[in-house]
Amino acid sequence: MKCKVIKIGGALIEDAGLLNRLCRKFASMTSHFVIVHGGGTFAGQLAERLGIPRKMIDGRRVTDRETLEVTVMVYAGWVNKTLVARLQALGVNACGLSGCDLNLVQADRREGQSIDWGYVGDVRLVRMGGLELLLQAGVVPVISPITHDGKGVLLNSNADGIAAAVAETLGMCYDVELIYCFDKKGVLTDVGDEGSVIPCLTPSLYEKYKQSGMIHSGMIPKLDNAFKSVSNGVQEVRLIHPDDLGQPDAGTRIILEKQWMRVEQ
Repeated sequence: MKCKVIKIGGALIEDAGLLNRLCRKFASMTSHFVIVHGGGTFAGQLAERLGIPRKMIDGRRVTDRETLEVTVMVYAGWVNKTLVARLQALGVNACGLSGCDLNLVQADRREGQSIDWGYVGDVRLVRMGGLELLLQAGVVPVISPITHDGKGVLLNSNADGIAAAVAETLGMCYDVELIYCFDKKGVLTDVGDEGSVIPCLTPSLYEKYKQSGMIHSGMIPKLDNAFKSVSNGVQEVRLIHPDDLGQPDAGTRIILEKQWMRVEQ
């Protein structure tokens, strides 16, 4: 049985027109699918209005207690429920979840030798039971990036990592396709040229483009998760623009070297 895990980035959440088009595409899908979403800048905007300072280290957000409270309110609350409401309006029987719901996603608090990241969690496990119950009942799980440690503590986790872990877990029972929807046509060699999409990306090409600086910044952790999923048995991983969802050859396909050899043949 086939299942898609679709991660939608924060920039898409903030673009009302793009999000509406994407939701209509979800409404036309016939296979099982799971949505994992980011939060965009909404949490930062609310924190600023509340006078909570933004803390960053090497481009990564530090989540202290106050920031966690805002993040949970926004990601698991406003963003998640707004997305679910839009899907329900289009006839999609969606259910909004965070990682603590159904004990779905557990994470470990990130620890550094010299850096305290606060309430940031790296995904430890995804429990299959709750997801399978929902999918078999025809329900579309919509998962926010709020996880928990299994000991009563909520954590802020990376949505790309959650999507990868969900895809790998579902891969034990389903033929899974992991799709990262974001605001580009795929992985680009020139970020200013939408025509510079890399159609297939292997580990060796990935290293080459990283060393040259063509792939950098936030794209690196996204692709690290993508390659991890392919290595762990997810059948297909693709990075696409939401308008191209459903087009089999769109975007950038993530493949291993041995798969590349078969493509070339």
